Amino acid sequence: VASGAPRLLIIRFEAFRHVVVDHEIHIGFIDAHAEGIRRNDHVFPVELKIVLACAALAVLHSGVITDRGDAAAAQRPANALGGGARGAVNDACLVPPRPQKIEQRRHFFFGRCTSKKRFGRSKPVTQRTGSCSSSRRTMSCCASAVAVAVSAVTGGRIGLSEQFEYVGANAVGKMSDQILESCAYTACPTCGSCSGMYTANSMNCLTETIGMSLPGSGTIPAVMSARLRLAKEAGERVMDLLKEDIKPSDIITEKAIENAMRTDMAIGCSTNTILHLTAIAHAAGHDIDLARLDAYGRKTPQICKLNPASSVFITDLNDVGGIPAVMKELAKGGMINTDCLTVSGTVQDRLDAAPDADGEIIHTLEAPFSADGGIAVLTGNLAEDGAVVKKGAVAPEMMQHKGPAKCYNSEEEAIAAITGGKVVAGDVVVIRYEGPKGGPGMREMLSPTSAIIGMGLGSSVALLTDGRFSGATRGASIGHVSPEAAMGGTIALVQDGDMIEIDIPARVLRVDVSDAELERRKATWQPPEQHLTGYLKRYAQHVTSGAKGAVFED
Repeated sequence: VASGAPRLLIIRFEAFRHVVVDHEIHIGFIDAHAEGIRRNDHVFPVELKIVLACAALAVLHSGVITDRGDAAAAQRPANALGGGARGAVNDACLVPPRPQKIEQRRHFFFGRCTSKKRFGRSKPVTQRTGSCSSSRRTMSCCASAVAVAVSAVTGGRIGLSEQFEYVGANAVGKMSDQILESCAYTACPTCGSCSGMYTANSMNCLTETIGMSLPGSGTIPAVMSARLRLAKEAGERVMDLLKEDIKPSDIITEKAIENAMRTDMAIGCSTNTILHLTAIAHAAGHDIDLARLDAYGRKTPQICKLNPASSVFITDLNDVGGIPAVMKELAKGGMINTDCLTVSGTVQDRLDAAPDADGEIIHTLEAPFSADGGIAVLTGNLAEDGAVVKKGAVAPEMMQHKGPAKCYNSEEEAIAAITGGKVVAGDVVVIRYEGPKGGPGMREMLSPTSAIIGMGLGSSVALLTDGRFSGATRGASIGHVSPEAAMGGTIALVQDGDMIEIDIPARVLRVDVSDAELERRKATWQPPEQHLTGYLKRYAQHVTSGAKGAVFED
């Protein structure tokens, strides 16, 4: 157990025993959770028996999670490391427990995540370079959605996103402290990941789409006995994969990633999936960029709309067939590569067993929510390399917006201004120096976006950042602006009052300032001084742009 002054993250490693079949089989159990967040202990019963923490040594020695951690890191809240934590765990998963040729290792990670970093689900399982490119045997079996909560305010069903929005409502006097506290106790009524199509469930669903987990892995709720059966089946199936000599590189092909991109757009996933799919593709040796992702988005209809974009939740999607049913509907339009290999047969095998779209939770191709996908990539002089927005969760009146910039150099500055009444209808909030290098780590920002919604400004205020958002974010929230401010991107040159134009249907993001004026500003621009040591310093030096998945330089 790693703990101490920084109190950043607790990573608990349990080891029971390992089994030897031909070569050593190391099955690792990675449990990443922030202090005070619910646990998923029931999902991985002792019956699975085979657990080994091959990441412990590297993580503890990384300087990110130690009793004497990085001085800068010690001042940051639990979810502030973001991509930095992903990089640390990614590297950690590449460190074998004992010296042995990597070709002889077969690794199976049960990744589970209850922190806002999500790296139990999306990072160490599917994004680590070794899993994608080597001969290791890996498969994902992750904890899924929490049971849906009931609002103490409206009596209707809510997810975690509404709870964060209640904080904004409380800040402007629309909700009492007592009701806010009551809602907090009921927002996540059981163990499991958040109930909407947030980042954890998004990556869980896309891991299933790619074929690296069993059918149902993306949507079966954490509290159901079916989840326990799935975990046991995963443990059995990984032994078959060993015998069949099926490796991650056989599954994570370019066509499989295309399936994930299509499904991503069809179900309106978190914008973090753009970072992770780009990083997964890079690790697997495939050339997938934002332009290609947007091209798929323009041609793939959105046929599901889940919380935070609606009052439909992961449990509802599971009830009507889950991801296989979504892919089956997309396949009718020739949008799915059905011959792709998965950890259990081919994609076509899964589709053959899936029900047809029900027409309500999963719309048909003939009657989609929108003709294009749930995520859009914007470009312009403010985002020459691109920016992303979950367009499926943007209010119609905010699909096109032009307003004056209100600039802040950190998330904390922005939250203070928003809750302090300094942001008004029509404004465009600009949060910068929160990108991969500037953060460093590109931490997610749910608090400022939720405050805007909770204060009743969601239909009149936009927010853009070189950082990233939670999957629970909704509204005109544009992230991953690249190049980032720390690299001298245009977002660093924006000044209060500059008019910013957002046109999501046209995929445009620009600031109404002449090229000559921007050049004049850049000539005098200096990045804020960073006081970094240890792992975070190395991370900031070597991480690439958010447009490239914020992976490390090759």
